[in-house]
Amino acid sequence: MTDPLSQVFAALADPTRRDMVARLSGGDATVGELAAPYDVTLQAVSKHLKVLEGAGLVTRGRDAQRRPVHLEAQVFDLMTRWIERYRREAEARYERLDAVLAELNDDNDKSHGDHPQQGETA
Repeated sequence: MTDPLSQVFAALADPTRRDMVARLSGGDATVGELAAPYDVTLQAVSKHLKVLEGAGLVTRGRDAQRRPVHLEAQVFDLMTRWIERYRREAEARYERLDAVLAELNDDNDKSHGDHPQQGETA
């Protein structure tokens, strides 16, 4: 899977990785800090981080004795552009549907306006 967008969505398909990304949005963290809320090994967290790294969502740096994990927010621009494109297309379809429904409603009102409704007197 070499398509960057597919890699990002695949990486975010896992709820633990999504949670890690959400937590990293508040600032860098070490592997140990990221592992703390989960009942998994550091090795399991490292595997999750490798997937996130492979998708370009995170990088690991060197800061003296620690290796902070950093969220690469610009990757979200790729996702946002893709989502926005389809959101605009969906909105355009709904606007066309609204126009058709409004026209049908107007036509329906006009055709019923000439004749009294059941129970009404002319």
